[in-house]
Amino acid sequence: MNQDNKLAIIWTSADKEVAEKMVFMYAYNAAKFEWWDEINFIIWGPSSKLLSEDKDLQDYIKKMKEAGINVYACKACADMYKVSDKLSKIGIEVKYMGKPLTQYLQKDYKVITF
Repeated sequence: MNQDNKLAIIWTSADKEVAEKMVFMYAYNAAKFEWWDEINFIIWGPSSKLLSEDKDLQDYIKKMKEAGINVYACKACADMYKVSDKLSKIGIEVKYMGKPLTQYLQKDYKVITF
């Protein structure tokens, strides 16, 4: 696998319109059309609270997972918003993401943040 063809998407925004009209749409299509060999979608900060409360976004996340996207939520952030359990229940792997993000950067993944 080409190391240069791996992507990490960091989603931090609590803006639903940004999520639906850009972040999720790009991530899903990138998987569907195989633009990347690996896509890691990281829910970080205020986005974790938004996702825990929004059924439409939760359904979209399930669709993204079915398309082969690895979906994670930062445990420290989710704990701050008291939503770790809610995110786990919808099938998201909730874990501390500082070290994995550092590894993505060190291994030269392409990283985009919204």
